[in-house]
Amino acid sequence: MSNLGQIFGSNVFNDAVMRERLPKATYKALKKTIEEGRPLDPAVADVVASAMKDWALELGATHFTHWFQPMTGITAEKHDAFISPTADGKAIMEFSGKELIKGEPDASSFPSGGLRATFEARGYTAWDCTSPAFLKDDSLCIPTAFCSYTGEALDKKTPLLRSMEALSKQALRVLKALGNTTTNKVITTVGPEQEYFIIDKKLYDQRKDLIFTGRTLFGAKPPKGQELEDHYFGSIKERISAYMKELDEELWKLGISAKTKHNEVAPAQHELAPIFSTTNIATDHNQLTMDTMKKVALRHDLVCLLHEKPFAGINGSGKHNNWSMGTDDGMNLLEPGHTPHENEQFLVFLSSVIKAVDEYADLLRVSAANPGNDHRLGANEAPPAIISIFLGEQLQDILEQIENGGATRSKTGGHMEIGVTTLPSLPKDATDRNRTSPFAFTGNKFEFRMCPSSASIAGPNFVLNTIVAEVLSEVADRLEKAKDVNSEVKAILAEYVTKHKRVVFNGNGYSDEWVAEAEKRGLPNIKTTVESIKALISEKNIAVMEKHGVLSKVELESRYEISLENYIKTINIEALTMIEIAKRQILPAVIKFATNLAASINTIKATGLAVDLTVQTELLTEVSSLAAALKKNIAVLEDAVEKASNAHGDTYKQAELFRFDVFEKMGTLRDVADTLETLVDKDVWPMPTYGDLLFNI
Repeated sequence: MSNLGQIFGSNVFNDAVMRERLPKATYKALKKTIEEGRPLDPAVADVVASAMKDWALELGATHFTHWFQPMTGITAEKHDAFISPTADGKAIMEFSGKELIKGEPDASSFPSGGLRATFEARGYTAWDCTSPAFLKDDSLCIPTAFCSYTGEALDKKTPLLRSMEALSKQALRVLKALGNTTTNKVITTVGPEQEYFIIDKKLYDQRKDLIFTGRTLFGAKPPKGQELEDHYFGSIKERISAYMKELDEELWKLGISAKTKHNEVAPAQHELAPIFSTTNIATDHNQLTMDTMKKVALRHDLVCLLHEKPFAGINGSGKHNNWSMGTDDGMNLLEPGHTPHENEQFLVFLSSVIKAVDEYADLLRVSAANPGNDHRLGANEAPPAIISIFLGEQLQDILEQIENGGATRSKTGGHMEIGVTTLPSLPKDATDRNRTSPFAFTGNKFEFRMCPSSASIAGPNFVLNTIVAEVLSEVADRLEKAKDVNSEVKAILAEYVTKHKRVVFNGNGYSDEWVAEAEKRGLPNIKTTVESIKALISEKNIAVMEKHGVLSKVELESRYEISLENYIKTINIEALTMIEIAKRQILPAVIKFATNLAASINTIKATGLAVDLTVQTELLTEVSSLAAALKKNIAVLEDAVEKASNAHGDTYKQAELFRFDVFEKMGTLRDVADTLETLVDKDVWPMPTYGDLLFNI
């Protein structure tokens, strides 16, 4: 590896490159657009485009692309060469400001939820200058927003950018009302911790379920799983370490501050965590990270699995979204300080987040919903589907004081003595951590732990930004009208704490007792993705999104349709894959095993010896019975898929059929097949087992 300082950001058209290559006036104008949101002068775009092109060509680029994030959840790109033919039969390299600012991909082939018909193909991409351009392979990649010909957002980035502006606007009102005269902008920041599995590619290629769906649809539990707790933070295997090393280098070149890497709880599971950055850039970086993880793995004859639950019976993967709010002059608005009970500004923003999470729990829930995450949430490996907030002892105590008349003290952590004279005395935090909470305060930020590992973090973050902006707007309205701001702050804090304390829970979120307690408190327990999707079209949620200009009613309705269609298609693909594997691989293998077993019984009988054949005959009987059950359940699943596939008209009802009929019958079929796997000769079984996949690197 080259010097880290030299390679970091070497493939990014970042601030240092812009300062070096752009004329001073152009650089200043562009910075004002980036930092202050001022309109971009077309003349500036021409100069920037020329500098971008020259920089990219020097680094070996031949093409450029508008890199955007449609509603597929992954990224999209169309590559155009810089080349422009000349009259003398040669070519020159060209890239204009118009090409930088605007692109025109086909909008009809991406999910639109009814916003665009197939024949309405025109769509636009628009340069997002707040996220730096970068080189990937041989192309200059320009981060862009994606919208329809009629102006509706067709992507993940647009509502995120809108929500960031909305939150900044309302947070500034609150800060100004509290006496702040120096802050000009409030920025949300995110650091997403990415979990993933790594398996051998040769074994992956033998699993059609992994190839088609990203998860194993069959697989008996191996003798060993994660029960010894020996993989978490364990020594990283040499082959995995080599992969992680190259992954770090590739991410660093892209300016992605990959910081932490370690083994996770489940065998073959790992985690990568970057340093936080502004929410928009963090979202772009996470999309790039997932793409790079998969590409680098292939170079090592490995496969990176980002599905939330690639293997049953062991932990799945999530993405912990560490979210905070900061100002352009260096303040973290969620930093409690040494005496948080005296930190009025912190308490206002903290209580606003609490109120937002309580009132819009259904929106937060749907922002973390996808078919894969249904396998995790509430399964004692991830937070429950019930939205609650962990604050810890110190802040919990302060809120109780506020409710009872006013906070006058803050608990402190002190120091911890380990009991060995050569070991240092350690400063102890004022509170413990809680890994069972879906939304936990962790010092100076909130960790939203429900997010799916394979999904974009744009959704969770534009929801968070918007609902917090809404509460901050209510706070600002009250403070701006107040005759005595300090008295009004106390009234707001007391009101918010009293009305919304039900969402604060510091206990074990995995316990059955919490499920019962949450129901008593009136907290929603939305267990499935299908049920959660309804939140996108509730009147309350449409109102808050429209009020802050994040998504219109028609844009939300389109996302409702897209989410349902994605669920339907995902489960349909899984069911069809399951049927094919069961019919064409598992059933023939079982029949072959049974035939060989029957032949061996007959061969032994033919010897005329008085031999006890109880083991063989009982095994043959059991396998044959299970084979019949397998065949029967294949037919049952086929009928369920056909019924659900033909249930046109009401997309929600169709999605319900796939979730509560098809999905359940898939589980029944799997149970039979997994039992057969434990009985059939391993040499006959048609695919690598969990033991092979999880313990073979």
